[in-house]
Amino acid sequence: MQQVRYFLTLCEELHFTRAAHRCGVSQPSLTIAISVLERELGGALFDRKPSIALTELGRVVRPYLDEIARNADHAREVARTLTPRPVADRSARQAVDSSDHPSN
Repeated sequence: MQQVRYFLTLCEELHFTRAAHRCGVSQPSLTIAISVLERELGGALFDRKPSIALTELGRVVRPYLDEIARNADHAREVARTLTPRPVADRSARQAVDSSDHPSN
């Protein structure tokens, strides 16, 4: 999933160092991840010289990778709603709720 996010960020920045900074990783780490994704997809996603630009393959796969990222975000949101809160969170919430509604 990180490779997809790195790819999408690099699509926006068109600059490896800025994209790496936005992703919170080193530039070599981002470059390696993009290279691995390119190997997995069977070709270069970016032309690197004279400046960074999407290749035809990059332009074709971008909407699919964008959809994957959106679906992953949605899956995380759904999982959060279905995952019970830790006991400490529930105890704190119960304490707040009981202070809002004092018993008679």
